[in-house]
Amino acid sequence: MNDMGRFRQAVVEWAAGGAGASAAGIRARKLADGAGLRTVVLVEGGSDQVAVEALAARHGRDLDGEGVAVVPLGGAMSIGRFVDLCGPQGLDARLAGLCDVGEERFFRRALERAGVGSDLTADKLESLGFYLCDADLEDELIRSLGADVIQQVVEEQGELRAFRTFQNQPAQRGWTVEQHLHRFMGTHAGRKAQYARELVAGLDLDRTPRPLERLLAHL
Repeated sequence: MNDMGRFRQAVVEWAAGGAGASAAGIRARKLADGAGLRTVVLVEGGSDQVAVEALAARHGRDLDGEGVAVVPLGGAMSIGRFVDLCGPQGLDARLAGLCDVGEERFFRRALERAGVGSDLTADKLESLGFYLCDADLEDELIRSLGADVIQQVVEEQGELRAFRTFQNQPAQRGWTVEQHLHRFMGTHAGRKAQYARELVAGLDLDRTPRPLERLLAHL
């Protein structure tokens, strides 16, 4: 693990609070200096982090080397703590981010409270480098690639039989294939990140979901 990876680990521990938070904060500050931290990208979960980093790699970019740390929040409601620690009242890093449209209010309130903009709308959030996924990143990728392509990826991952079984469950009947794919990606721990990586790897870059494309261009 490089310094930026250790920084991500330390800032997540710092934000969590508890007995080790103070020591984690000291480590995070030292690592931020050592890694040349420039920007902290706040995303809701690990799959979002994987997708942003995978897309950057496809464009030949090394975000860690550029001083850009993509930090998963573990849920949108944690955004306030991370903004406080990494933003103008803390490490004073440049902030950017990616969130689900349904979680916009948490991001907006945290940024306004920290003095990063005021009366924020979706357009104003974008001007600050925060982009909304409709409804979430998985939906964005499913629309961009299409159900047929994604089912091919599921087959390549050796999970097509499991997916067909999932589709035939009584609770899933009447859903569209797109809805099945979205739900299937979230049924096992780690599966969202697995498919985020694979789907971005196979993505036609001309069809990159807008939030991902705009975020990367902003960084």
